[in-house]
Amino acid sequence: MKLTLTHRLSLVFAVLLLACCGTSAWLQVRSSQMHELEVVQGLSRDLAQHIAHDTVLMDSNGLMPGAVRELFSQLMLVNPSVEVYLLDTEGRIVGNAAPEGRLRRQSVDLQPIRRLLDEQPLPILGDDPRSTDGRKVFSAAPLQVNGKPAGYLYVVLLSEAHDRFAERGATSAALNTALLSIGLAAFLCLIAGLTAFNLITRPLRRLTETVSRFDIDGVPQSLPAAPTPVDKSADPDEIAVLDAAFRQMQNRLGEQWRSLTRQDQERRELVANISHDLRTPLASLHGYLETLSLKDATLSAEERRRYLGIALDQSRKVGGLAQSLLELVRLEHGFVQPILEKFSLTDLVQDIFQKFELGAEARNVGLKASFSANLPTVCADLGLIERVLTNLVDNALRHTPPGGEIELDLKPRGASVVITVSDTGPGIAAELREGLFLRPFNIGGARRDGGLGLRIVHRILQLHGCEICLLDVVGRGATFRFSLPVDQQNAEQRIIRSMNLNSPGK
Repeated sequence: MKLTLTHRLSLVFAVLLLACCGTSAWLQVRSSQMHELEVVQGLSRDLAQHIAHDTVLMDSNGLMPGAVRELFSQLMLVNPSVEVYLLDTEGRIVGNAAPEGRLRRQSVDLQPIRRLLDEQPLPILGDDPRSTDGRKVFSAAPLQVNGKPAGYLYVVLLSEAHDRFAERGATSAALNTALLSIGLAAFLCLIAGLTAFNLITRPLRRLTETVSRFDIDGVPQSLPAAPTPVDKSADPDEIAVLDAAFRQMQNRLGEQWRSLTRQDQERRELVANISHDLRTPLASLHGYLETLSLKDATLSAEERRRYLGIALDQSRKVGGLAQSLLELVRLEHGFVQPILEKFSLTDLVQDIFQKFELGAEARNVGLKASFSANLPTVCADLGLIERVLTNLVDNALRHTPPGGEIELDLKPRGASVVITVSDTGPGIAAELREGLFLRPFNIGGARRDGGLGLRIVHRILQLHGCEICLLDVVGRGATFRFSLPVDQQNAEQRIIRSMNLNSPGK
């Protein structure tokens, strides 16, 4: 069975809690035992001294074995919890009241005795003569004969009888109460900990459910935004940060999915409508050429010239449309990058007006330029900006009725020059303004006259880090406005900013 993260955390917490409770119980029992030993040894610390002072265990000839055994037996009858031993100066046991065969040591380490006599902190454990490796609290006193050290009186304060009684009382009420208290505390802590883990991991479980419902192959659904922005620098809840990041990721994926879907639809419409636009002049061109081929002998010179003129006109339309498409592809796929240079806008406007002068006269449309004498130079790609102005003026010329006017207005504003191109035509209808610079066709598929040219204009200015907008000006038709920087540093900054904003994933 696979365990969830919550189950694993709960299991680890339970194991750690049990280990801590076990350690706590062991420490409590151990500290209780050490405290008992300290109390017993502290109360009986001078017991051996009193025995040695009040009784005669040695005379000038040395140890009095009979007196020693009788005294030790009496003491152990009066207080069964003590065992009395007589040691020589080397720590060897020379007198005791132990039953036959119960003595396991022949000597006792004198180092603990010296520590006790030096009044070092209690408890101090010494060798248990009735055990090969046991250690117990004791009382000790030095013995002297004729003013010379003769040995030690060694009293074990917790005898074998005490140990047997303690073993029988190991499950005493006090110990049971202490262990029950620890167990109850551990159980309550376990319940509280599991509840806390459940509450803490609830946001993580919700996020897990949300992520598990995420369909990578389907349309990403937008999620509600986080209630408040998460500030990572303020050390917030990591799960909240993760949830906010996932919501942001899914919403961005949804936006990108919809954007790609829209772009794919636009591409399909573009291909379909461009194919239609190409088919019409190509069919006309083919028809007139076929007529010239089949009826060449019967056509007059005037009819032949008229047919050839129409065929050339349709050929120019096809060529212009193909050139615009090729230029748009090169611009949108990064094959064209602006080369910055300083140039005069006034000279460029004069060159463009000369290019359209004959066409404007033929349509009876006036060309007007407004600018100040001290207009600063701009920093941009001269060829691309010429293409922008050419497309805008050409678009205005085709929509301006006879007797109308096209005006280019140049005004300095801060570190830029603002260019405004306007005409006196009918303007652009409201239903055609949506996506004006992005789609050369409206939603219904009808051709926007000049739509490809406006899209090229938008892309060129976008490469320069500039934006073009359509304005509503009283008394004028379509009015377009954009600005160009006057210094190279500003121009480079605009281009870098534009590249970052239009990079993938932005």
